[in-house]
Amino acid sequence: MAEPRFLLEEADRAVSAGDLAEARRLLREGAESSQNDPGPWLRLAGICRATGETDEALEATERALSLAPLDFTALLLRASLLDRLGKPEAAVAWSHALAQKPDGDLPPQLAQVVAQAEARVEAWVQAREQRMKQAMAGPKEEASPLQRRDLERFRSNVLRRTRHFHSESTHFHYPGLAEREFHPRDPFPWLDELEAATDTIQSELEEVMRGERAELVPYVSYPDHMPLDQWRTLNNNIDWSAIHLFKNGERVETNARHCPRTLDILLKCDQPRIPGASPNSMFSLLAANTGIPAHVGVTNARLVCHLPLIVPNGCWFRVGAETRHWRRGEAFVFDDTIEHEAMNSTDELRIILIFDVWNPQLSPVEREAVAALIASEGGLPAEGL
Repeated sequence: MAEPRFLLEEADRAVSAGDLAEARRLLREGAESSQNDPGPWLRLAGICRATGETDEALEATERALSLAPLDFTALLLRASLLDRLGKPEAAVAWSHALAQKPDGDLPPQLAQVVAQAEARVEAWVQAREQRMKQAMAGPKEEASPLQRRDLERFRSNVLRRTRHFHSESTHFHYPGLAEREFHPRDPFPWLDELEAATDTIQSELEEVMRGERAELVPYVSYPDHMPLDQWRTLNNNIDWSAIHLFKNGERVETNARHCPRTLDILLKCDQPRIPGASPNSMFSLLAANTGIPAHVGVTNARLVCHLPLIVPNGCWFRVGAETRHWRRGEAFVFDDTIEHEAMNSTDELRIILIFDVWNPQLSPVEREAVAALIASEGGLPAEGL
């Protein structure tokens, strides 16, 4: 048998002479003898596709993929060939190809194929979604509002419009707790009273900010030598700052004395009381055109509540796969051990009240044990809430 390189050179000469049948023969012989190189199989697939030998082109492409299963060009070629043959699995093949799309700009011809792939996949997903909606319609009618929300997320996850995010506590992870990005309101009966006090809390915030000795500190502050990189641009930076009322269980008198009614309300909010760790409550100030990078919190034994106070239009907050826009006076509770990030894309300051609360899934004895363990460790680390 001739050397693969010689066969491929002969195939090039056959193509130049317009003898595509001979080129196909030489390329197949060269590909069979090239062992682990997918290139000749892809060249053969291209020739077969050009001459209308679609089945042979598909077979050659799949031989190439057996050697390089994640090759983006080969995956695109396979999907296009399945589409040409009218195969129902073409849409899945397009989605497999898009999953391997490289970062950055693509050559115009390849970008055109990618645009075709995206359109085909979106049409396929929409058809599946409609079918799923019809299949789930009966049970959904009988579901509670929270169950309906979960059913919609279930469908979205299956369709890969969203994905499941896990709790990733940095220090104190309690096993067996349900992972939920934004929690329902029912376990937190004090939310209504908190929201009703928005004007009162904001007036006390303004009093703090007018106070001569009010303490405004960077939200993130740790020694530069610490092995942390995600906070580099915000470390010791007042673009993201806080006015603490309680910090790791200690009352910050300079600020707290201006906010008696706010603290009275927080007493009803089931905050943990752990030496060196909790309660925590603060006004969080995010400067104009500033983002908070994706990160996770210290422990899933507690959750975090936001009460928006001063929120210009265009400020958003993402937890896992769900993004919300803050709205003044509309509080919510979320699990900060699930990846979350925030953005103030406006030219104005954003301010919210933030505080921690017990995870309602923990029983009294579990709370007692969690508090004892965290206290024995000296409380929360410096980069806590």
